[in-house]
Amino acid sequence: MRPPAWWYGDGGGPARILAPLSWIYAGATARRLAWKTPHRAGVPVICVGNLDAGGTGKTPVAMALAQRLGARGVTVHIVSRGYGGRLAGPVQVSDAHSAEEVGDEPLLLSAFAPVWVARDRAAGVRAAEAAGAQAVLLDDGFQNPAVAKDLSCLVVDAARGWGNGRAIPAGPLRETVPAGLARAGLVISLGDDAAQETFRTQWSRELGALPHLRGQLRPLPTGMPWQGLRALAFAGIGQPEKFFGTLRGLGAEVVGTQALDDHQPLSRPLLQRLEADARRLGAQLVTTEKDAARLPTAMRSRVLTLPVRLHLEDWGPLDAALDRLGLGQSQGASSRS
Repeated sequence: MRPPAWWYGDGGGPARILAPLSWIYAGATARRLAWKTPHRAGVPVICVGNLDAGGTGKTPVAMALAQRLGARGVTVHIVSRGYGGRLAGPVQVSDAHSAEEVGDEPLLLSAFAPVWVARDRAAGVRAAEAAGAQAVLLDDGFQNPAVAKDLSCLVVDAARGWGNGRAIPAGPLRETVPAGLARAGLVISLGDDAAQETFRTQWSRELGALPHLRGQLRPLPTGMPWQGLRALAFAGIGQPEKFFGTLRGLGAEVVGTQALDDHQPLSRPLLQRLEADARRLGAQLVTTEKDAARLPTAMRSRVLTLPVRLHLEDWGPLDAALDRLGLGQSQGASSRS
């Protein structure tokens, strides 16, 4: 389901009419966070979350953090709710699992660190600790009160920012911006230079002295010759248009696109139609890493994947936060990438 355009407008029109419902929603989030006593883990817990209801790029940030911690010599495990999967857990994700069982994001993240799927996040954290985790990454869960966080990294799309600043249903937020930023350790905004400047201009007052890291999701060099490739691209992520734009930026001739809902199941009829369209257009099917995790095994060799990775202008503030948690040693000169 696509968010309404007025979520990212000036807050008038339908947003103003629905404002009382958004106050109720934000109030319910605040009460839920205040009333529960969270589990306090014996190891540092780092949350990668957002204020938006939709996708903002959390998964690539979680990948990068897992790699950063691993490079510091820290054994990190990831705990995820397993959105879209049917297993309640806690269960450690393995190659034997499917996206239908554990969700697409846990499958993708399991290439970077051990991943636990758990609807009860506290139980997932306890399982990770028992398995030897020296640190736990919570994939999402910023508004979940079950686990105490030692560091919360809020991820935001720089172009969209926090929309009209209103909570659901009048806007895109799970809670108000001031309430969320009060619990955050740092903010990571993702986008090009123009989008970053827009974000800084609009939200600098709310950010105050909170560390703000600027980054981009860039294609991972794989040796694939994208230039001139006729592509039929499909994506079920928060903002499919960004994926299509990245593919065009690599020189591919995108002759068709199919924007799916985030985490949308890839049914047999849908995939058959996509393959038929690709044959008709003389095009190659291309998708994201996350969508590829939901493909049937037999079809994966017929679909190209375009992976992206996080690049930050300066890792320094994040490295300093990890240092304060006692998680290995800062990488010094390599803090910029």
